Amino acid sequence: MKKWTIIGCQWILGLIFILAGLNGLVVFFGMEPFMPTSPKAMELFKMKYLLFFEKSTETLLGVLLIWGRFIPFVLGALSPIIANILAFHIFEDMTLLPLAIVITLLEVYLLWIYRQYYESIFVYKARPFK
Repeated sequence: MKKWTIIGCQWILGLIFILAGLNGLVVFFGMEPFMPTSPKAMELFKMKYLLFFEKSTETLLGVLLIWGRFIPFVLGALSPIIANILAFHIFEDMTLLPLAIVITLLEVYLLWIYRQYYESIFVYKARPFK
């Protein structure tokens, strides 16, 4: 049961980021978005390179989550993105706050499940390899 819960969480989080990433890439190429977007968030992406970089990263990380590859790396890379999404929806535009809370909870759950892969990061006094 726990295995299917983990896979389900990875798939849900992966699909959310694939759809959000593709939605942003559609906007980048000058078409109308196919999902609701935050007008305030779109203001942040007036610099096209930022929109392309952010949304292509989200799409790639979402695909890796669904494939089940490099999961600790993907979760680490998604952490600052998700933190910014949550902060943005708390302080700027609360319309999509429930979705931000869901992706935050999924991320925290998966980080907890894969926590053993992060133990080496929190070494108090690390020494370089020889």
